[in-house]
Amino acid sequence: MSSPSIRLTDLQSLSQAAECLRTLAHPHRLRMLQMLLQRDFPVGELANACEIPSAMASEHLRLMQRCGFLISEKSGRNVFYRVADDHLANILKCVESRFGVAEATLPAIE
Repeated sequence: MSSPSIRLTDLQSLSQAAECLRTLAHPHRLRMLQMLLQRDFPVGELANACEIPSAMASEHLRLMQRCGFLISEKSGRNVFYRVADDHLANILKCVESRFGVAEATLPAIE
């Protein structure tokens, strides 16, 4: 009796997936994604919400952009980021269903 067939993704694709998941595997990046899945934000607001300097937030955003998760658009002196990959919503839903989510008010930018 033969066993039923199973579906598998090729290892090269899984390697790419693992690299992208490593990019997401950081609390600041996950927080930024939560925000960006709701609307576009400038670097300063994302940094403020993560309680990190803007330069550090920019580096996190660059890493996610390099993986194809985000796109950026300059508007005046601000750079706004938005989610470029709709699959991220499913990943964040899994995280939020396992670890919870709460309503929050963003701190004011100083």
